[in-house]
Amino acid sequence: MGMQKAFYYNQNYCVGCTSCAMACRIAKNVDLSISWRQVDEYETTFRGREVARYLSHACNHCKKPACMAACPVGAYSKREKDGLVLQDHAKCIGCGNCVAACPYKAPKMNAKTKKAEKCDGCYDLLDKGELAACHRGCPVQVLKLESLAKLESNGAVKEAIGFVTYATEPSFRFEPAKK
Repeated sequence: MGMQKAFYYNQNYCVGCTSCAMACRIAKNVDLSISWRQVDEYETTFRGREVARYLSHACNHCKKPACMAACPVGAYSKREKDGLVLQDHAKCIGCGNCVAACPYKAPKMNAKTKKAEKCDGCYDLLDKGELAACHRGCPVQVLKLESLAKLESNGAVKEAIGFVTYATEPSFRFEPAKK
């Protein structure tokens, strides 16, 4: 397999504005009843006081995607060139197996189409040399899609407030937390 793309997120400086989620919704014309990217808020102690920390998350384009393994019709595939996990909406039968299988609850059922859908890493934009919509939409630039190897060589970690790593081996890395 070629290079694995991964989301990189600096939780230390996210302001929780949800611009990443809105940029995704607009770029991908996501139905208002669902969201491919969410921003959750967590309370934590930093330098002796309670502060909010946010977690912006979507599909983690896992090394071992549970959604792909659970799909009975082969609607999921993993791109060779960048490891992005894509879904063929035409093949989806709406069984919901992918939704149930994903420990991150990334695939969402669209009530109107009766099919599952999820973040595709903006592969169409990446193929044109552009940035993913969530990356482009972040006003403080704490979220990006980058080479996993590059992120790890630059000290990115697998841990963040509110994030759990499962056996699917998520392609999501973080700036180390400030203490």
